[in-house]
Amino acid sequence: MKANSNVAIIASLVSETSRAAILTVLLDGRFHAASELAYRVGIQPQTASFHLAKMVNANVVAVEKQGRHRYYGIQNQEVAQVMESLLSIAPPVEIKSLKQASEDKALRYARTCYDHLAGSLGVQLTNTFLRMDVLREEKEGFTVTENGKKFFTSFQIDFENVKNKRRSFSHKCLDWSERRHHLAGALGNALLERLLELNWVQRLPETRAIKMTTEGKIGFKEVFSLDT
Repeated sequence: MKANSNVAIIASLVSETSRAAILTVLLDGRFHAASELAYRVGIQPQTASFHLAKMVNANVVAVEKQGRHRYYGIQNQEVAQVMESLLSIAPPVEIKSLKQASEDKALRYARTCYDHLAGSLGVQLTNTFLRMDVLREEKEGFTVTENGKKFFTSFQIDFENVKNKRRSFSHKCLDWSERRHHLAGALGNALLERLLELNWVQRLPETRAIKMTTEGKIGFKEVFSLDT
């Protein structure tokens, strides 16, 4: 069997600066118009559309049509995981302004990694689950204990429904800012959605940073014994 040379196609996509920047923006798990992505990345809309077409053809980016408009998002969690891993070994971005410093601090504290919680908060929460014997760390991912099944059910997460989804259930994702693993997969997504539903965390506009609310500070303290 010959080696799969198609990996070079994917490598060439993310090696281009603008495409890498677009994919980083799309790690917020949302779908965006080409014009919005162009503005966020600092390129012309026509250039953004050109790059997006290449990534759609390579099945790295998905496109949804609403009337005459098109919106783009990351194809799946595997693409997001690769991008997060690349960010973990990439040199840090040079901070040139107070605004950049504030944005960087917010991203490092808590952010979305495609559809689950990442950053310091995501890693802290995962470590808490390990200490509580809710999760156990294995080589390939996390295993939910019997105690964990009871916990997630009591936290109003439909454990069996989440487990039966046709995707990775509870894999480990390497956090680029913490250099440690956080919980990803269907369970990681269900957990983030529950935290958003409780209004313990909120998405911030025009960024993938996540904000902790006043209710969240109380909830994380009472349920997870975390001083956030």
